[in-house]
Amino acid sequence: MIELTKHYEIAKNNATLFMEKGQISAYFNALLEMNKYKKLMVAVASN
Repeated sequence: MIELTKHYEIAKNNATLFMEKGQISAYFNALLEMNKYKKLMVAVASN
C-alpha cells in the first residue's frame, strides 16, 4: 500500500507540473496514471 501511495503522489506531482507547463497530453496521461493507482489502492484497502 505504501508503494501505491508513493506512485500516486509522484503521478500527482507530475500532473501538476505538466498542467503548469501547458503540456496537455502529458497532463492527461498523468491523470490516467493517478486513476490507475487510486483504483489499486481502493482494491487493496477493500481486501
